[in-house]
Amino acid sequence: MIGDYAIDTLRREKDDVKEVRQGMECGIKLMNFNDVKEADTLEAYRIEHVARTL
Repeated sequence: MIGDYAIDTLRREKDDVKEVRQGMECGIKLMNFNDVKEADTLEAYRIEHVARTL
């Protein structure tokens, strides 16, 4: 792992989108990182904060 960066923009064709279905191509721009190289592996995840209950 080289770092933990937020997604700045996600594009499908020429449109900005919020999500892309599995298997579809898209463009990703990461915040504060621009050294992505061909064959790099990107893993995306979402952090959800859930209030505790008893």
